[in-house]
Amino acid sequence: MSSLNMFEDKPDAGNSEPPLSESAPLATRIRPRQLSDFVGQESVVGAGTVLRRAIEEDRLTSLIFWGPPGCGKSTLASIIAHQTSAAFENYSAVTAGVNDIRRVIERAQARERRNRQRTILFIDEIHRWNRSQQDALLPHVENGTIVLIGATTENPYFEVNTPLLSRSRVFRLEPLGSREIGQLLQRALADKERGLGNLAIEVEPVALDLLSEMADGDARLALNALEVAAQSAKPDAEGRLRVSAELAAEAAQARILSYDKSGDEHYDTISAFIKSVRGSDPDAAVYWLAKMLISGEDPRFIARRLVILASEDIGNADPMGLVVANAAAQAVMFIGLPEAELTLAQAATYLAGAPKSNSSTMAISRAKAELSEHGALPVPSHLRDAHYRAAKRLGHGEGYRYPHDYPGNFVPQKYLPDHVQGLPFYEPSENGAEAEIKRRLALWRERMREF
Repeated sequence: MSSLNMFEDKPDAGNSEPPLSESAPLATRIRPRQLSDFVGQESVVGAGTVLRRAIEEDRLTSLIFWGPPGCGKSTLASIIAHQTSAAFENYSAVTAGVNDIRRVIERAQARERRNRQRTILFIDEIHRWNRSQQDALLPHVENGTIVLIGATTENPYFEVNTPLLSRSRVFRLEPLGSREIGQLLQRALADKERGLGNLAIEVEPVALDLLSEMADGDARLALNALEVAAQSAKPDAEGRLRVSAELAAEAAQARILSYDKSGDEHYDTISAFIKSVRGSDPDAAVYWLAKMLISGEDPRFIARRLVILASEDIGNADPMGLVVANAAAQAVMFIGLPEAELTLAQAATYLAGAPKSNSSTMAISRAKAELSEHGALPVPSHLRDAHYRAAKRLGHGEGYRYPHDYPGNFVPQKYLPDHVQGLPFYEPSENGAEAEIKRRLALWRERMREF
């Protein structure tokens, strides 16, 4: 199935964008055509950056633009279409297939033979192509027949084939800030050619602020919400269209959080959540928890991660941490949402406020490293099972000292094989309840050394 090629192929005159329909969304109509009009992403296309120089000097190599919706990926592609001498082919991976790419390659080869003109192929949502479709591009990117520009909201290191990725430079674009989105809204209101400048429209400053904030970094969403508000506004006695904060909120409907339960936002947000709990910041913990819950994250996934954290990052500094986390996990399965939000908030804030220790985590890591490096040594005879008939004849259990027969329920004896290295595996911290464990172990280990 072919996709509409949005850019004319005029090798002698460069590329020009076909006239837009009056019904095209505002975000599409006012898309910048020059780098000087591009807003945001200073670290990617700001003055002196590698990408900006490559565009200005018309020496692009294959690129992958990675970022959330409405951050400027397609806009950068459009700017490249206007500012380079290469022919520009624009396709969406949603509708285009291998046959479309074959035709693009044929045209690219013809341009190269006829005019020595390069072809830039822009593939929007390239992550939607499967491995074989992406592989179809590889030889033509490799030999320079096309310069590929792919755009994706998903992590390209997971979603784009490694050979194709290795021949491209990845640029990560961040969500736009509310100030940058506000700048775009003001520009749309002033633009008489492609924006709303010909309308007698007055937008309350608080309404612009609301649209900028509710867009959550998505310029397309903010601009289209502004257009809906303008279309919905009723003229006052002077014939002016007034957009209030209430009308703007209605046009935007509700804040749409950038979140994908199987994509980068899923992993990045749970990472921020766990690191906030580990870092003892309950305010940050509930912020990221709220984002996940509002976005529809599976509460069982959150609960499982808290159970892991209770052992990994708190451990014996507060043994109740695991009890609280495990109880929360069971409660989530028992009561479900929305009530389970309270349980998750309680568990997250308790764990964030608990003393921290990774001593248990380090202990098992060290023990595994010792076994991996030196192998498992035989169990000493006095520790072997002595409950079956032939055990005593084999000497199993002989010489074992039963701790409960001794004062304080402790008696020095060897529990490890000879020649085990890397000791001690478990080194308690000075935090919380683990400080008392450290004190006791110090006494016991001293008596062990005397044995």
